[in-house]
Amino acid sequence: DPGNWGLEEGRACIDCHKKSSPGLTRQWHNSAHREAEVNCLDCHQADPGDDDAIEHEGAVIATIVSPKDCGRCHTTEFRQQQGSVHADTLARLNQAVPALTGRSGTSTSVAAGCALCHGSRIEVRGDGSLAPDTWPNTGIGRINPDGSKGSCSSCHGRHRFSKAQAREPGACTWCHSGTDSPDREVYEASKHGILFNAHREQMNLDNDHWVVGQDYDAAPTCVTCHMGAAPGLKGTHDVGMREAWALNTPVSEKQSLVVLKDGDKLELPESRSAPRRGEEITKPDGSTGTVKAVASSKRRRQIMTKVCLECHSKGFAKASLQTFDDLVKLFNLKYGEPSRAIMQALYEKGLLTPAAFDEPMEQIYWELWHNQGIRARHGAAMGSAKDTWWEGVHRVDSTFHNRFLPQLHKVAGEDLAETLIREHVTDTRPEASSKPFFGYGSGSSDRD
Repeated sequence: DPGNWGLEEGRACIDCHKKSSPGLTRQWHNSAHREAEVNCLDCHQADPGDDDAIEHEGAVIATIVSPKDCGRCHTTEFRQQQGSVHADTLARLNQAVPALTGRSGTSTSVAAGCALCHGSRIEVRGDGSLAPDTWPNTGIGRINPDGSKGSCSSCHGRHRFSKAQAREPGACTWCHSGTDSPDREVYEASKHGILFNAHREQMNLDNDHWVVGQDYDAAPTCVTCHMGAAPGLKGTHDVGMREAWALNTPVSEKQSLVVLKDGDKLELPESRSAPRRGEEITKPDGSTGTVKAVASSKRRRQIMTKVCLECHSKGFAKASLQTFDDLVKLFNLKYGEPSRAIMQALYEKGLLTPAAFDEPMEQIYWELWHNQGIRARHGAAMGSAKDTWWEGVHRVDSTFHNRFLPQLHKVAGEDLAETLIREHVTDTRPEASSKPFFGYGSGSSDRD
């Protein structure tokens, strides 16, 4: 309803900010918001009782425009985003690696590093201003003063809030890069990334309607596969909806998506029985929710495959995804499951302390499954040969045999180490060769 925006009082904001922040004003002037006559006060308006409300030039405003504020108009997108994996990234950071940041970081490095992607819990001070160690922050899982999670401007940079920007791979890879989520490197080294860079001008990134196979076909971006629309498939702001595997864990499992009536979503490993519709289940925070629907990994794979089929045959897509699945299973069988079982045994026997990252064994294990194992699995998912092999499986194998197992002997002693290896490790030694290996270019004997 156009009557919900275009507040007359907001026109004064524009007149003033043309002088005080002209770049910001030009961004807004070139936006779809300006075309729809949405002005500053429409987004920044606040009630005097709001936690982050301040008085500014005679108006009551909030510095932060939260997803809840955006949701006054963008209701569907807000609902999808609030139940997405993105909205929970701050909670995941606090659950997954507090010991890592506690050892190697401080509150300062967390605020300047981790929180810029994962988000911060915004603290409002007594005078209505925002605590500088929590703001500015556009982390995707930011906890806002109004209780909503996330930041729309994490992908749609303010104040233009461009669709084209959010569809660019760079909107995702400013966070999804490096050892934790090496997707920038993987995508750029894949045929998909090469095609995008070669044919970017054909991508129609500014289109209001953006359906693969109809509005563009030159290449897929991150959005195309994980969120985008295809014929017969609606786009979504729930970025994890189509992910059949958990790839950022010591051992990967296929996962079902449990959708609750209150809008929350839970990832459930398929090693556990899926709940039924209407069943009450316990959430990670201890509260309960009622199951609305369950999407199995098979169903999630079918949805992802619909995108693939816009550019590939069924046989091509099926074979490519099977290769990816096989690589994940190989990692699990040969490295992930054995190393996890060995670590569990060492903790149970008291040979490692409960404190995380205080011993070399723990750091080696982290690098094996996290730094190198994640890259191998992401490389296979996105079709980057060098990330799957040289930067992935090859490094995993080298770390496992040349660092992890030797360190096991130091920690456990020879007898226990050999017992654990026999119980949990398969194929630990290379096949016998009739000739020594001297590397590439070792002479004409390479052809013998």
